Amino acid sequence: MPGFGVWINAIWILLFAIFDVSLSNYSEDQCSWRGSGLSQQQGSVEQISLHCSEGTLDWLYPKGALRLTLSPRLPSVAVGPSGSSSGLITACVKPSEQFHGAQLYLERDGVLELLVGDRLESSPPPRVRCFSRLPGERVALFLQATPHQDISRRIATFRYELRGDWTARLSLDSNPISSEDACRPCNNTEILMAVCTSDFVVRGNIRSVDEDENLRAAVIKVSATRVFRQKYALFTGSSRLSSRGEIRTLLQCGVKPGPGSFLFTGRVHFGEAWLGCAPRYKDFQRAYTIAKAAQQIPCELPVD
Repeated sequence: MPGFGVWINAIWILLFAIFDVSLSNYSEDQCSWRGSGLSQQQGSVEQISLHCSEGTLDWLYPKGALRLTLSPRLPSVAVGPSGSSSGLITACVKPSEQFHGAQLYLERDGVLELLVGDRLESSPPPRVRCFSRLPGERVALFLQATPHQDISRRIATFRYELRGDWTARLSLDSNPISSEDACRPCNNTEILMAVCTSDFVVRGNIRSVDEDENLRAAVIKVSATRVFRQKYALFTGSSRLSSRGEIRTLLQCGVKPGPGSFLFTGRVHFGEAWLGCAPRYKDFQRAYTIAKAAQQIPCELPVD
């Protein structure tokens, strides 16, 4: 006679099978996919294609495999914060803390590289993994279910992002770029281009810097005196002079709190602000004034 726990698992699986018959489908904008392995044959591979620069994938009760191609509607020429136009595209995946039941691979020209392994309950949260591809390079994500007797608690879910070539100033991969490249100060050309291409451009002061060892990042707490631009509501407050927000950067950059006003620029990565160029504001003003006089500024900014 089956035990009570077996009956409970069977009931949950039956309920999802009844009410989630239409789970295996795309979001309306084809940015996300949600499906159940209950409808898949053992050993089968379901082909999925997503067409946004960011989205999610939720695979309940993984069985068989999924092959995911990312075909974002990005500009034909990817422009990085330094103004380069290499066409290189960077993709990052962020597994959920409850990622179970599958292994995630990068498939590049038919060769598989493990990005995220199946996790035990006691395992630490999986890290963000990033990779790059050149125009025309064949790259896909391959999820393979791992055998489990109890599949009722197995859900493989992750978020993804695709951007232009921004690896020069951001890397959250387990094999990060050298701290020399990631932490070096921007030159004047890079600063002026960052003002035009960054997700946020903010003048402010550093209140404090905290270390997040799990994220391997320094969290810079900023008091913003002027928000020139922000893609999301990163810096908020009751008035323009009391806006506050947080910016992350690599831990090895050794950012410390100090006096003075800075111009913070950077990218939004999975809903969080990550630092790009951050000159002292007076140094930015000087570079901007010289470039404007020479008619060499890539875009206008209302500086003081």
